[in-house]
Amino acid sequence: VQLQASGGGAVQAGGSLNLSCAASGRTFSRYMMGWFRQAPGKEREFVGAVDRSGGRAYYTVAVKGRFTISRDNGKKTVYLHMNSLSSEDTAVYYCAAGLSVEAADQFWAYGYWGQGTQVTVSS
Repeated sequence: VQLQASGGGAVQAGGSLNLSCAASGRTFSRYMMGWFRQAPGKEREFVGAVDRSGGRAYYTVAVKGRFTISRDNGKKTVYLHMNSLSSEDTAVYYCAAGLSVEAADQFWAYGYWGQGTQVTVSS
């Protein structure tokens, strides 16, 4: 599966931004979908993930209550809705596809990655 992330940009602190990740291929619904981010000088970190059906989502503590992940299997797209953004959310955001929901927060659980989209939050 190939992934194409989009929707990044610059926003002021307290604002919102919506990212999308479009997948190609016929097996999108087989994969859990995750979002990771990497800030300058830091390691890539887990943001959240959604299971195959979209019925359950998982979030890292730092974004819980502010970010929402959803997916549309018919459109082969996963979304990351980000609210109440702060400068600490500035990073390149990556979407990824994996099979093991038990390891949804683990980098190694994802076999397919999008190219990343930059999110910059100014204070």
